Amino acid sequence: MKTVAAPGSPSLELLINAIVDYAIFMLDADGVIRSWNKGAERLKGYAADEAIGKSFSIFYTPEDREKDLPIKALAIAAATGRFASEGWRVRKDGSRFWALVVLDAIRAEGGELIGFAKVTRDITERQQAHDDLVESERRYRRLIEAVVDYAIFQLDSSGHVATWNPGAQRIKGYRPEEIIGRHFSTFYTPEDLDKGVPKAALAEAAEKGRFEAEGWRMRKDGTRFWASVVIDRISDESGAIVGFAKVTRDLTERKQAQDELQRVQEQLVASQKLEAIGQLSGGIAHDFNNLLMIVLGNLENAERSSRNIGGPNLHRALANAKRGAQRAAALTSRLLAFSRRQALDPKPINLNSFLNGLQEFLQRTLGERIEVQTVGGAGLWQIEADVNHLESTIVNLAINARDAMPNGGKLTIEATNVSADEDYSRTNPELTVGQYVVLCVSDTGSGMSPEVRDHAFEPFFTTKEPGQGTGLGLSQVYGFVKQSGGHVKIYSEVGEGTSIRMYFPRYAGNGPQPALSDDDERILEGASVETILVVEDDPDLRGYVSEVLRDLNYRVLSAGSAQAALTILLQDNQPVDLLLTDVVMPGINGRELGRRSQEIRPDLRILYMTGYSRNAVVHHGRLDEGVDLLEKPITQARLALKVREILDRN
Repeated sequence: MKTVAAPGSPSLELLINAIVDYAIFMLDADGVIRSWNKGAERLKGYAADEAIGKSFSIFYTPEDREKDLPIKALAIAAATGRFASEGWRVRKDGSRFWALVVLDAIRAEGGELIGFAKVTRDITERQQAHDDLVESERRYRRLIEAVVDYAIFQLDSSGHVATWNPGAQRIKGYRPEEIIGRHFSTFYTPEDLDKGVPKAALAEAAEKGRFEAEGWRMRKDGTRFWASVVIDRISDESGAIVGFAKVTRDLTERKQAQDELQRVQEQLVASQKLEAIGQLSGGIAHDFNNLLMIVLGNLENAERSSRNIGGPNLHRALANAKRGAQRAAALTSRLLAFSRRQALDPKPINLNSFLNGLQEFLQRTLGERIEVQTVGGAGLWQIEADVNHLESTIVNLAINARDAMPNGGKLTIEATNVSADEDYSRTNPELTVGQYVVLCVSDTGSGMSPEVRDHAFEPFFTTKEPGQGTGLGLSQVYGFVKQSGGHVKIYSEVGEGTSIRMYFPRYAGNGPQPALSDDDERILEGASVETILVVEDDPDLRGYVSEVLRDLNYRVLSAGSAQAALTILLQDNQPVDLLLTDVVMPGINGRELGRRSQEIRPDLRILYMTGYSRNAVVHHGRLDEGVDLLEKPITQARLALKVREILDRN
């Protein structure tokens, strides 16, 4: 092994050859290898006689040689005295390693360049660790930037935003340049800022390492969202706090669902409480009536027996006792009404006629200071209820309304058809899916506080002065409606009046038909054997249109999509006289459905509905030839007229 050493310095040669972790060798002024140590042999794979005499450029990659990096390295070392760099180098076997390279110029005493000292170290492992760290950080950043459902960002030790991911921008509405550098308290509500919540959150995270909470937070546009927040402390090797990692998730939908569930549970609890009170009061009233019957019977006997004996004091005492027993009997009757144990005689009722007959009576009863208005409607469904008890219920509510309007006001009694779907039934668990007529009694009075509203149906609960009311009025209304198979709800706010909504099931029997109003006479009915297929992707609108057509005496089939409609039309045993379809629907639109339907049934008549002025059946502002179209919103009379026109067309 040849090394360059000063004359008489064998210890230096031994030292250099003993170093095996570094390649230490000399180059002449042209870059030709002139010495080679054991470390060079181990690192680069060349024996001394294989390397000495060759240019040091053999260790460079082909790419670096094409760039003349070896020549440039020598030039820099010659000019500055040293060249240092890192890069890939090539071993004898062709494998590569990442090298730390230092070239030092060697000059004679006169200053002329005589060669270079070259030291190379294999730092592949260190570089790999560095590359792995860089790649890890890159993957982490890609991961963070790919997350859009979570706001993930960093705060400095004082709580100022230092980083910002796309999820944070989506949830909070700020672009990075708008928020980085600002304090994270920007996201808190004014109420939380007044309470010092942001400061307390950072303090807890700094002390305990983590802060977790849920609460309202603010977006850039001022809207609020319910957030799940986690703040984790970030410390350096010495344990000093260098910042915080903050993760926020928008849980507004979950919060709304939980609130809705709690509201429904509260409704169920209230209903169960009323049910329990009803069972108790019903049992008491039933037994008490038996006792009152004995008391009243004996008082009547006493009256008859004392007609010819006793003085006026006895007669007066017996009369007072009898009146008291009769009042007690009236109270028990109301308790029976609340507990749904009274005897009812339900009959089909035409509410239009019922309300018309009730308005004049209520106006006389309530006086001139109260304006009474009753509102029916064309096509109003029938209900089945006890007419006398229904009238008593309305009068009861009207008197309550009058008491809430001491300075006068307006009382409105309105009836309307309602179809309760599964969503409505889920939020109102006492109301099953089906069709109802809602009888609504509304006033413009003082209204109720939430506390009063929650107890209003309970028997003997009253806000009136002692002796001014029994507290059984609304409980009697509750019991009657529930016994009639319906449901009753109160909507009221202090100063905003009260609305009592009573849901009565639609009567499906063959009772007396309501008299036709002027509006009804203009609605042309079908022949009961004609079948209309209604295609509409909106379930509420589909149900409404179907119900209107059924009321017009048509047989109605319905489908929520074009695919479902085509399935019906492909059934040979299913007669269809008219296809009534929406135009804009997901998947196959109404126009395409019409084309395919007539391929299946060439004689099928088609009527389109649309809420858009520009769609598949209107082009250049003109309706396509041969197309019949109804533009939404569609009145019942207009729908009836158009359907009848198309079905009667030759």
